[in-house]
Amino acid sequence: MPARALHPRAPLRRRPLALSLQLLLLLLLALSRRLRAEPGDGARTWARFARAPSPAAAGLLHAAFPDGFAWATGSAAYQTEGAWRQHGKGASIWDTFTHRDDPQRAGPPSGVPAPPPPPPATGDVASDSYNNVFRDTEALRELGVTHYRFSISWARVLPNGHAGAPNREGLRYYRRLLGRLRELGVQPVVTLYHWDLPQRLQDAHGGWASRALADLFRDYAELCFRHFGGQVKHWITIDNPYAVAWHGYATGRLAPGVRGGARLGYLVAHNLLLAHAKVWHLYNTSFRPTQGGQVSIALGSHWIRPRRMSDHAVAECQRSLDFVLGWFARPVFIDGRYPDSMRGNLSSLLPEFSESERKLVRGTADFFALSFGPVLSFQLLDPHMKFRQAESPSLRQLLSWVDLEFNHPPIFIVENGWFVSGTTTRDDAKFMYYLKKFIMETLKAIRLDGVNVFGYTAWSLMDGFEWHRGYGIRRGLFYVDFLSQDKRLLPKSSALFYQNVIEKNGFPPLTENQPLEGAFPCDFAWGIVDNHVPVDTTLSQFTDPNVYLWDVHRTKALIKVDGAVTKRRTPCCGDLPAIHLQVSLVQGTQVTHFQFSLDWAQVLPLGNRTWVNHTALHYYRCLASELRHANITPVVALWQPAGPHQGLPAPLAQRGAWENPHTALAFADYARLCFEELGHAVHFWITLNQPPTRNLSYSAGHNVLRAHALAWRVYDRDFRPSQGGRISIALQADWVEPACPSSPQDRAVAQRVLEFDIGWLAEPIFGSGDYPSTMRDWLERRGDVLLPYFTEDERRLVHGSFDFLALSHYTTILVDWQREEPAKYNDFLQVQEMTDITWLNSPGQVAVVPWGLRRALHWLRLKYGDHPTFIVANGVDDDPQDAQDALRVHYIHHYINEALKAHVLDGVDLRGYFAYALSDRSAPRFGFYRYAANQFEAKPSLERYREIIRRRGFGAPRGLGTPCPGQLDDVCPECGLSQSRKALLAFIAFLLSAFVLSLCLLFYYSRK
Repeated sequence: MPARALHPRAPLRRRPLALSLQLLLLLLLALSRRLRAEPGDGARTWARFARAPSPAAAGLLHAAFPDGFAWATGSAAYQTEGAWRQHGKGASIWDTFTHRDDPQRAGPPSGVPAPPPPPPATGDVASDSYNNVFRDTEALRELGVTHYRFSISWARVLPNGHAGAPNREGLRYYRRLLGRLRELGVQPVVTLYHWDLPQRLQDAHGGWASRALADLFRDYAELCFRHFGGQVKHWITIDNPYAVAWHGYATGRLAPGVRGGARLGYLVAHNLLLAHAKVWHLYNTSFRPTQGGQVSIALGSHWIRPRRMSDHAVAECQRSLDFVLGWFARPVFIDGRYPDSMRGNLSSLLPEFSESERKLVRGTADFFALSFGPVLSFQLLDPHMKFRQAESPSLRQLLSWVDLEFNHPPIFIVENGWFVSGTTTRDDAKFMYYLKKFIMETLKAIRLDGVNVFGYTAWSLMDGFEWHRGYGIRRGLFYVDFLSQDKRLLPKSSALFYQNVIEKNGFPPLTENQPLEGAFPCDFAWGIVDNHVPVDTTLSQFTDPNVYLWDVHRTKALIKVDGAVTKRRTPCCGDLPAIHLQVSLVQGTQVTHFQFSLDWAQVLPLGNRTWVNHTALHYYRCLASELRHANITPVVALWQPAGPHQGLPAPLAQRGAWENPHTALAFADYARLCFEELGHAVHFWITLNQPPTRNLSYSAGHNVLRAHALAWRVYDRDFRPSQGGRISIALQADWVEPACPSSPQDRAVAQRVLEFDIGWLAEPIFGSGDYPSTMRDWLERRGDVLLPYFTEDERRLVHGSFDFLALSHYTTILVDWQREEPAKYNDFLQVQEMTDITWLNSPGQVAVVPWGLRRALHWLRLKYGDHPTFIVANGVDDDPQDAQDALRVHYIHHYINEALKAHVLDGVDLRGYFAYALSDRSAPRFGFYRYAANQFEAKPSLERYREIIRRRGFGAPRGLGTPCPGQLDDVCPECGLSQSRKALLAFIAFLLSAFVLSLCLLFYYSRK
């Protein structure tokens, strides 16, 4: 054993250096064995990412990429070059494939004349890059990339496929491109084969089905190395051999369209690997010593996740990746063999590597060139390759799997991106946010997972021919009008985004996203909401006037004594245990205000005063009174849209609900009753709480405004002088952000949605007294919907009917003017709603975007002026299985901090914040208290909210004003300690005095 060879009994002073070196070597050997990854280790990836990350880790990582990180974009020859017969270029298999008629195209029914077929989508012209080298390289300069990946068209430099007679014009084109890249300081990444095999080789040899192609490919590669190798440091031999082999020769979905079945597909893959290996060895022996470059093969993959986390499902996911990525990566990066799962299942179909072939293929890559995107993911991956599991666009997890499965190779992401519709022009928001997601996941893989990724390629530089999708989708950073003559490249929103990421080398922290230290004013209203308080009039047992005897000997039960009744006492609010429970829960939150909604349908079941439910009114009166006794201000909403009739009494709902102008009058009468019955205990009113503007017709919205204004005028005229309260309407004000901030169209769309969502009801009350001009102009332009006009009396009634501005806010949405996903497209407003897929989301898919609250508050202030403002509802749903309640803790902390920024930095007159909601009983998954089996349990987020309330925010910096009354202990802890010590000393002195006095008395009476 090695330990014995060290002779531990020998004196150490004789060979200290030798002993130290041996120990060091053993340590390094053990460490290398521990760190070395083996095939199959990638399976650990699913367990590692099975648990959802913390909210802080799930969002954007504000960090930079390593120095010297390679930022690239790319293109492929057939997709962009065009010039298919220009200057001696030979035909490729894609020229043939796109020009032939589709034999499977369905014809018209018998006897019906066939319409002329649409022209086939081809790459004949495409983006015309062959004739626009300067145009393309200017786009690279504009982006600021460090690397550019492009492919050489085999048929352009060798029209016949053989190296004997190269096409000088083709060679001159690539020299011109490489020279221009050298001028710009952009490093080329050159692909030798990106799917466009010369047609002559397909006709003569059957394409990649013949082993002869390996030597021909080697000859072609040698030509390229000799002509261009002095300027190229990164070579890609073959792009995505899975797609070439499986869909070019097995399914026939791609060129050359051979439907040879699985056996031929596996044979072609074998030949591709041999061809790649021969080229690698050629470069390694003949060109690397003088050119100093690196060679790899670009491997495409998908990502797969278990439908249910089990050992079997994880094994199926591992098999799925083995059959797609491992098929090519295992032979090259590990041991020259196909994955065990493939050899075990495909023994009769899968070729075997001979011993010489294993040695030839093994280790023939200088880096791991990874392709991940819609060419394979969700597009060309056959369903059976998923092994009944679910695809997922998670680049970070794929990078982690590659790192573990193939022994930590250096990774260059040589193709990554997404796509948009072929009709989308320059505002490609969907593409941009996928790009953001993938770059962010790459950064997390580097910084959090330790994966060695040294380069990233956004695909592609420009719009082009998208293989089997033709021109139905676009994947470029630059827009190309394919019908124009000059084919100008116009930067899309994604290009501006990528340019910014490259310039900053990642996502550095932004000043506006930094947390703010500070405190809210002393009189700031800290509240919590329970919109649905059930009226529970069950009386306490102590209100029972009957007399009972306890049968202690036999039944052990209470026996009622007939005819024995105690004196009845006057009922009081303390007789209602449900109220005591409600108030104690609210007290436990340490808030100063509690908001709840009345049930109009329960108070006035018929919608008028012919039947008044005094029991319900008594309950609400008691609740408000008991809250006041507990030093908690009740905030009461008269109407909340909920229940079977949206909170309206059934007769009113049956007579047209808010469409009926009479409903506004009925609401004013109901409001008067509430002011009369509850006004002595309630001084903070909300007329209508969050009217659902997206579910109201314009006539209904008009009556909602009248209802609010009538109620406000009733209170202002008849009750304010004696009750001294305040009253307003509460509007839902989720923020709307342009999906492409640089797009004037998206900014206009965002303003239009804000006016329809918020301004519709806010502008008549807080603004001009009329509906927003943007809203009226839009509807008049459409001509199919009429927006009511206010009479002069209605304008005077509605305008100014507020004492404060109240809003609820939960999330932020993105809007785009381009139609991308029909399911989320609003035809009426002509707006596409979407989300930033890097945003944190709740289990209910509500985006957590704290800065949206600040922007909403700022927008309201700029639009309607400085008014006292209350956030009367703000909250998020949670995962019942998350015992730590991490999402809500994160949510309230960051949203309240953004509210503080709005108050301190933006000058918003913010007077209060109400968290939603009190408990899960009335708002499942939104509560600060869990509710189960009639028991309430505080969640961890409640303690975080209490802490924020105690500190009035986030720790006021020194010198920020004086402490609030009663908060002296916060400023001088020693003072509070001194006071408590004084009280303790006084109590001890009292006990001693009592003890001495007792001794004296005992002594006195004992003497007597």
